[in-house]
Amino acid sequence: MRVKRTAIIPAMNKAFSAAPRALDLAREVLSIEAEAVRALIPRIDETFLRALNIILSCEGRVIVSGMGKSGHIARKIAATMASTGTPAYFVHPAEASHGDLGMITSKDVFIALSYSGESQELLTIVPVIKRQGAKLISITGNAQSSLAQSSDAHLNGAVAKEACPMGLAPTASTTAALALGDALAVALLDAKGFGEEDFARSHPGGNLGRRLLTHVRDIMHTGDGIPSVRLDASLSDAVLEITRKRLGMTAIVDDVQRVLGIYTDGDLRRTLEKHLNFATTRVSDVMSRNPRSIAPDALAAEAVQLMEQHNINQMLVVDADNKLVGALNMHDLLRAKVI
Repeated sequence: MRVKRTAIIPAMNKAFSAAPRALDLAREVLSIEAEAVRALIPRIDETFLRALNIILSCEGRVIVSGMGKSGHIARKIAATMASTGTPAYFVHPAEASHGDLGMITSKDVFIALSYSGESQELLTIVPVIKRQGAKLISITGNAQSSLAQSSDAHLNGAVAKEACPMGLAPTASTTAALALGDALAVALLDAKGFGEEDFARSHPGGNLGRRLLTHVRDIMHTGDGIPSVRLDASLSDAVLEITRKRLGMTAIVDDVQRVLGIYTDGDLRRTLEKHLNFATTRVSDVMSRNPRSIAPDALAAEAVQLMEQHNINQMLVVDADNKLVGALNMHDLLRAKVI
């Protein structure tokens, strides 16, 4: 159905007239929420440490729960903890009272989110959680609430006001709760010594996982796939080896496979300018000595860094005795999606 231009123009005029107010309101929302997060900083004290130590001494898992918008924040906190070294998952409080409480044991820690601290669904299951012996941490906006008073540790997420003009939709309060959850997760990460490789193991499908879990040995060419010639080989033999192995270079090795040099496509172009006899010239006379190399156990990302730093496209892989064990070029790293 064709919409008449005359019907569109009034709507556009209305949108343009509302633009200044919309921009002002958006900026005010960000300002209110930013202030809500800033107000949390002085509250990071002994109570935060108590919550942190409760989780650090947890022999089970962390269960995070909340209703409505607090539930969405609870899911995100659980996901952040799980990906940063603290086993955690979300349980819906209403489902918990209908059987899912069986997931919770005395070795677990239960984190409950409710801005009012009076969420009936949470208060219904709190006595059961306490009887089971699980520790309870709460994040609320009311330190005198029933949930806060029942907790082993309470984190105060109170905000001066919501960013919603009507003061009804949870906005600044959910941002504050999320920030407190992130603060807990990062403090736990640091306390546990959780590093980049640990993070990558939790994210094997992402770019970070490939970058931090892929080693040179995983992608290098080995065996007959390694281009190499002996020190007494002719320049013609070296060029044939480069052509056969298709890596843009060949290693020059001694009788026990120790690397003595490298001859690359770039060296070949420079050789052509000298008009040398390829049949009689030995590769040792034109090779590049002391070539860049890398160990097989090094991260593939290190190979990328070295290649970019020294403006090269190929690299030899050697063991601790400088013996040739592999070879790779930039295309191998691209195929492995390390770069």
